[in-house]
Amino acid sequence: MPQTVDIVIIGAGFAGLRALYSFREQGFSVAVLERDDEVGGVWNFNRYPGARCDVESFDYSYRFSSELEQEWRWSERYATQPEILEYIRHVADRFDLRRNIEFNTTVTGASYDEANARWTVSAEDGRSWSAQFVVLAMGQLSTPKNTTYPGQEDFRGQIYYSARFPREGVDFEGKRVAIIGTGSSGVQMTPVVAAKARQLTVFQRTANYSIPAANAPVSDEEDAYVKAHYAERRDQARNSPSGLGFKPDPRSATEVPEEEREVAFEKAWNRLGFGFALVFKDILLNEASNAIASDFIRRKIAEQVDDPWTRDKLTPRGFPFGTRRPSVDGGYFRTFNRDNVRLVDISETPIEGFTPTGLKTSAEECEFDIVIYATGFDAFTGSLLKPEITGRAGQTLKQKWADGPISQLGLATAGFPNLFIIVGPGSPSLLANVLLSSEDQVDWLTDLFVKARDEGISEVEATAEAERAWGEYVNERAKETLYMQTPSFYNGAEIPGKPRVFMPYSGGVRHYRLLMERCAGEGYSGFELRKERQKASAG
Repeated sequence: MPQTVDIVIIGAGFAGLRALYSFREQGFSVAVLERDDEVGGVWNFNRYPGARCDVESFDYSYRFSSELEQEWRWSERYATQPEILEYIRHVADRFDLRRNIEFNTTVTGASYDEANARWTVSAEDGRSWSAQFVVLAMGQLSTPKNTTYPGQEDFRGQIYYSARFPREGVDFEGKRVAIIGTGSSGVQMTPVVAAKARQLTVFQRTANYSIPAANAPVSDEEDAYVKAHYAERRDQARNSPSGLGFKPDPRSATEVPEEEREVAFEKAWNRLGFGFALVFKDILLNEASNAIASDFIRRKIAEQVDDPWTRDKLTPRGFPFGTRRPSVDGGYFRTFNRDNVRLVDISETPIEGFTPTGLKTSAEECEFDIVIYATGFDAFTGSLLKPEITGRAGQTLKQKWADGPISQLGLATAGFPNLFIIVGPGSPSLLANVLLSSEDQVDWLTDLFVKARDEGISEVEATAEAERAWGEYVNERAKETLYMQTPSFYNGAEIPGKPRVFMPYSGGVRHYRLLMERCAGEGYSGFELRKERQKASAG
């Protein structure tokens, strides 16, 4: 028999734990289903060397408890994966969250019972749960690509994926190592692996923009200052477009005198990391402004790389800065000045496959002891579409989203009553501080669930009209930007055959929150709220 609860949450990462805390505080019975044996989500799996957050630690943390804010001591401005995972574990223990989490539980499906307005969620091991509401907190970057090359099974060395890195770590000392991929994972691990490996070869298809992390230890003085002003800091973050706590210069980069602009760029280069894209208001909106910023970054890259050929290959061209998620690095470009590091451009000499002793490109054979795939994820929808989620009239979510995800506010989709998504497609998600966005959405859902309970509402369902309007609005906002000029995971280009639609909402976290608040203030406009006697005739 299914275990009966009010709410099932799938995923015990940052979003799932925050949802569990908030729903439980309001008296709901909750079960969290987590595929692994530990909390942490993406930070539990991405254990590759050098893994680090690209949002400052003070901002990449929960705001729901002032006591937690005061107790926790971050050691660095940009926390490493082990420290972030330690923080998540601390939260789970401090608020006694583990008692509601079913670990080692892989969800295979969820089906909606229209007659009773309840979901049945099924796990791989045969267990099941019955709930009025299901919340998908499965992450945007939690389904890595299963990249392979011919002959891989014959390779006598070790093969690892950055997003499924061994917990016990890997010994690179004296080894010949290949890293395939130069997105954030590849950029972060390259300096760390290079410091230990005998030889490191980085295989790059597309040169990427990367900004220095400007990481540093958090001093006691800085820690005390932030904690004394945390409320103001949180307010600034929630009312900034990016959720990073600062507002862009309201002028166009093209309007600012060159000398003043250089000073602003230099300051941002040495401090803002990911936020460099927002120095001026129109860097992601105006081609001329973006070209100015892109040229500055190219000059900065050139200053760091000695060899002319390598410098040229590491310089990104042909797409505007920020239209692929930029990396934040700790010495990536200077690493290629080391004698034991080389770059291979696989856009010119593609990898053809493995040999028993290494990799073969169209130009050469290379011997390796270790090959690491840092080739990215099936972003935004990969995890959401893994289980078979069946809504009204037997329609699955995969069928509904065959031409791309469609939703009302990124929160819910018509035909799937009482099913909600945290930081999924159609929300600011990976275009901003995703943790801040998830807390805003959880607070909104908590209020909705309380209203449903108090007023005897059995079904909450997005309307087809509202989700069409939201999809059109998301695309209108995207067309105001430069994002669609570049193939990226923002628009589904990371997976062959994936629908090419713009996934996140580009209007910023502040504006998105205002739209959620307006929706709630209008009695949850764009949703149908049905009471017991109404649900039988709905659909």
